[in-house]
Amino acid sequence: MSGRQEREGVTGVRRALGAVLAAVTGVALLTGCGLRDLRDDKAVDPAAPSALPSFETKAPVPPGKPLDAQAKVQPVPAPDPSDPNAVARAWLATAYGYDTAYDNGPQDANLRALPYLTEEQAKAERDYRPGAGSGSEWATWAEHKAWMTLAITEDDDDQGPGGTAGASFRTFYVDGKAHGRDGWTGPGPRLTAVVKLTLAGPAGWKVAGITVTPAATPPSAVPSSSSSPAASSPSPSPSTTAR
Repeated sequence: MSGRQEREGVTGVRRALGAVLAAVTGVALLTGCGLRDLRDDKAVDPAAPSALPSFETKAPVPPGKPLDAQAKVQPVPAPDPSDPNAVARAWLATAYGYDTAYDNGPQDANLRALPYLTEEQAKAERDYRPGAGSGSEWATWAEHKAWMTLAITEDDDDQGPGGTAGASFRTFYVDGKAHGRDGWTGPGPRLTAVVKLTLAGPAGWKVAGITVTPAATPPSAVPSSSSSPAASSPSPSPSTTAR
C-alpha cells in the first residue's frame, strides 16, 4: 500500500470516528437540555400500577406544641390559677394524656404540660433526656396508635406532707385506659402522684415537683394462660420516681 493510500485510510477512519462522536454529543446535549430522547420511548400502560410505594405520612408535632384537631386526646380546660387542685389536675391530664399517633414517647406529653410548672421545674423538664426506649407498655400502645382517657381522683385521706401559706401538696390517683385506632383497648397509665405546688405570685399556683408511684399491673393485662409462669407470679413491687 502506498503512502497516499495509507493517509486516505487514516483520514477515512478519523471522519467516521468524528461522525460517531458528533452523534453521541448531540444526544447528550438534547437529553441534558430536558428534551426527550426518542430512543427511550416505550409503550406504557396508564392502568398499570406504579412501582413506587404509596403511603401517607404525618409530620410529627414539635415537642411541647399542642396537638391538632385530629388528635383523640380531649383538650384540657385552662384551670383556675388560684386553685392548686385545679392546677395539679390540669398538669396530670396533660402530662399523661398521650396520643401515640403524635407522641414518640411520654416526654412529648410532659413538654406540653410545661405551662403548669414553675420556671425551675420547667427548665428541668426541658433538660431531661429520657433513656433508650419508652418501654414495652408504650410499644403496645404505639402499635395500636392508641390515645388515653384518664380518671383522676384526689386522695381524700391524704397523709402526705402538710402545706404552708406558699406551698401545697396534693395526692392523686390516675387510672388510664388506652384506646387503639384499630378498636383495641387496654390499660393506660396507672399511678399515684404526690404533687407539690407553690404560689408563684400573680401567676398563681404552679407545680414545683412530682413524686410518682406506678401502680401494679392490672390482672386483665397479665397473660391468662395456665402454662404461663407470669400468670401465677406476683406483680413486681412498684417503684417511686421523683420528677
